[in-house]
Amino acid sequence: MRQFRRRKGPLTKNSFLTMSSVAAIVAVSFAVSAPVRAADDAVIQKWIAEFQPSTLSKEDQKKELEWFAKAAEPFKGMEINVVSETITTHEYESQTLAKAFSELTGIKLKHDLIQEGDVVEKLQTQMQSGKNVYDGWINDSDLIGTHFRYGQTIVLSDYMTGEGKDVTDPMLDVNDFIGKSFTTGPDGKLYQLPDQQFANLYWFRYDWFTNPDYKAKFKAKYGYELGVPVNWSAYEDIAEFFTNDIKEINGVKVYGHMDYGKKDPSLGWRFTDAWLSMAGNGDKGIPNGLPVDEWGIRMEGCRPVGSSVERGGDTNGPAAVYSITKYLEWLKKYAPPQAQGMTFSEAGPVPAQGNIAQQMFWYTAFTADMVKPGLPVVNADGTPKWRMAPSPHGSYWKEGMKLGYQDAGSATLLKSTPADRRKAAWLYLQFIVSKSVSLKKSHVGLTFIRESDIWDKSFTERAPKLGGLIEFYRSPARVQWTPTGNNVPDYPKLAQLWWQNIGDASSGAKTPQAAMDALAAAQDSVMERLEKSGVQGACGPKLHKKESAEYWFAKAQKDGTIAPQRKLANEKPKGETVDYDTLIKSWPATPPKRAEAK
Repeated sequence: MRQFRRRKGPLTKNSFLTMSSVAAIVAVSFAVSAPVRAADDAVIQKWIAEFQPSTLSKEDQKKELEWFAKAAEPFKGMEINVVSETITTHEYESQTLAKAFSELTGIKLKHDLIQEGDVVEKLQTQMQSGKNVYDGWINDSDLIGTHFRYGQTIVLSDYMTGEGKDVTDPMLDVNDFIGKSFTTGPDGKLYQLPDQQFANLYWFRYDWFTNPDYKAKFKAKYGYELGVPVNWSAYEDIAEFFTNDIKEINGVKVYGHMDYGKKDPSLGWRFTDAWLSMAGNGDKGIPNGLPVDEWGIRMEGCRPVGSSVERGGDTNGPAAVYSITKYLEWLKKYAPPQAQGMTFSEAGPVPAQGNIAQQMFWYTAFTADMVKPGLPVVNADGTPKWRMAPSPHGSYWKEGMKLGYQDAGSATLLKSTPADRRKAAWLYLQFIVSKSVSLKKSHVGLTFIRESDIWDKSFTERAPKLGGLIEFYRSPARVQWTPTGNNVPDYPKLAQLWWQNIGDASSGAKTPQAAMDALAAAQDSVMERLEKSGVQGACGPKLHKKESAEYWFAKAQKDGTIAPQRKLANEKPKGETVDYDTLIKSWPATPPKRAEAK
């Protein structure tokens, strides 16, 4: 749900992920005419049949659905409006779960689906005007720093034990949510509740990587095995190998890399979605680096204090510049020539066409579109010719840093919504993540939010056709993939700066260093204005005075932190790979004890 500039009808990342080709996106909503009586047993049984499989027994599903019906009695007949962006998961909610909720509760629930930028714009409108635009919101957890600081968002951990206790599902089981750390503020309180999640991983042609002839040629040239790259050096070697050594497979020109480079709003999330941290920018810390995060913003206590190196940040430090330099180099040398002029939506379908060996920056929400029968990347038996795996890291990366991005669209309530409408919306927002429905929803959208769903036997059975998705989500590596975090004080204002400034590097108008210098200065400028306004209170930005880069390099070394790092003498160490099947076997085969609880 990233908003970069206000324009009518932009194609955006998450909305595109439901399409296999570029198409116009229209707003969708599903209004339900609900009965104004409590659900009877026949209605409950009908929906239990729909919500299969479930991690709950049918008896427990009946118990939970009866609770929703009873808790909703004071709100029967009300018309409640909730909004989210357009992806497959939310379409299922809008078209099926909204109808179920209305029939079960007597609340007339309308779940609108609109473009992700419009979600943020309408959210800003309600926050700025105090007028109730929607009763409930599903927006990215990337806004956690924004929600925490402006003080207009309901603190869910307080709400569930206080004002909203009577409408909080006793079977909700918040500890079962794998992304709750993403939606927790610096104060340790929960501000949002994850509704859907997907990660950005490494994608590769498993059939090519296991080809004995290719493996022998690669080993002879590079001195190590062709496999899943552990570092960027290996990724680069593999890109070179397929592009310039293999060249063609079955008469078709192949490429060792895929990306996009047009100066366009979609270029922004290409970098805000953890690209810098993959290179080694920022500090250690999960879900985000502290004191410096993957955007290069330093936070002390709960206050952002700078983005540029001269203020203690890392947005324009050597690791960040290295990340942009490698991005541009690979795009030019190893991707199809047309990729340099593509947007995200134009580049997305290319790997499925069958001539790309690997892609560093690939969203798991593409999974459903990449396993369709008949595609060049799908076997006759329906299994994929490709796999997904953990992303390789750059030369500045250190163990303990985050390694990739995970999108987490999350339920959010605003204080400007009238109390009774807020309670009714909260019931629906819990319903669509409840254990009664979440496993079925996970099968529809493949956007996991619960540990119990990930380890369900139904996904063990389905795993072979999902190219490593289930194995990744069950792995200990998963925790290193996280959304934007608390260091970013105003996501909508700062996010739009990225595509504008990095676009200057991708177009050749500026060097990577000059582009990142300009981005760091622009972020500092926005934070300086926030500081002067005082609108974010005691946790708003308070910028450090400018010091030399050497001052901050030495301070990090003295403090035992990492960012900003000095430039490395060698930014390309020896390549390192791991065998995919060996990697998978090294991960736990049984769920953690927490997930076994029903």
